[in-house]
Amino acid sequence: MRKKRRAVNAMLIVFFLIIFVSCLKDDLLKVPFQSFSPANLIDGWQIAEPADVGIDGVALKEVYKYVHEESNAWPIRSLLVFRNNKLVAESYMKDPADRTNLHPLWSATKGHIGILTGIAVDKGLISIEDKISVFFPNAPSNKKEITIENLLTMKSGINYENGGYNGGDGILFREIPSNSVDFVLGLGMHSSVGTTFRYKNSDPHLLSAIIQEKVGKTTCDWAKEVLFDKIGITRLEWRTYKDGVTFGGFGILTIPREMGKIGQLVANGGMWNGEQVVSTKWIDEMTTPRVLDAMTEFSKDLAFCYLWWKDINRDVDFTMGHGGQFIVVNKAKNLTIVITSEQHPAFEYGLLPDDAVSIYDRINSITK
Repeated sequence: MRKKRRAVNAMLIVFFLIIFVSCLKDDLLKVPFQSFSPANLIDGWQIAEPADVGIDGVALKEVYKYVHEESNAWPIRSLLVFRNNKLVAESYMKDPADRTNLHPLWSATKGHIGILTGIAVDKGLISIEDKISVFFPNAPSNKKEITIENLLTMKSGINYENGGYNGGDGILFREIPSNSVDFVLGLGMHSSVGTTFRYKNSDPHLLSAIIQEKVGKTTCDWAKEVLFDKIGITRLEWRTYKDGVTFGGFGILTIPREMGKIGQLVANGGMWNGEQVVSTKWIDEMTTPRVLDAMTEFSKDLAFCYLWWKDINRDVDFTMGHGGQFIVVNKAKNLTIVITSEQHPAFEYGLLPDDAVSIYDRINSITK
């Protein structure tokens, strides 16, 4: 009898463990939907009702309920909507503290480097035709012809492969020697300069190093002066490698509301509160497709621009980071959507571009 009781008890334990695990993803990792009305934090954002900026508030509520309640959307941590320089809606699906707690953007950092490169071009500090040998005279002969534009389009040809989360044997920056620039320039070449697109962290890292070489301070410090302070970004940290070079391919930690300021700057054609922070010409160039079919494993409509992505079918620009960190911009409607997500070691558990765009589609469809 005791053996039978133990067996029954063991079966009950297994049963309840299965129930617990199956519910964990759908319930315990999400908070119930209550409201998408933004809190007034006096952080530079004006708050607007959806109807005041041409968005159907009833339909928007359904979008937020979906993100909170549907299992397909379980990785999402936050969803924010901005239009016409106003914060329209926000909600945090995992932890309300995400409103103010810093989280990594991972590769969405690259979009910031794209904007900063444009500011440097606008100021006459660099030209996209400049070869890296101008800044790194000791660059190997097979890399001297790499241009800033090659770095912006990931066509340097340098044989660097991102590693870590996807279980591959790529290179992690923490594993390289003390001088990150010398290490990258010392790698082999996977193809001739300017011929082959390969998404990697080394190219924007060299851009960060070039900016530092020209401005005489870290990219992070210069960004604060020419970008962040001008658009009111204060809740942000940007990591620097041990050789003093600000990471170019990743490294920013910030909050969703600050991500929205980057998106609205792009939506505004580089203008913020009447000041041209970066030229409209650069914003247009930065979001012009340069590499078609750049991410066919996710969508045939995704093109790579200057460190930004474009969904050609929708004419939407976005920057994205590992796990599902997105700033999605519709310049024609002056609409920005920010999505942050769980950052799992394996990318297949994160939010994919198609998932983010499907949420954008629902919001765009109810925006006049």
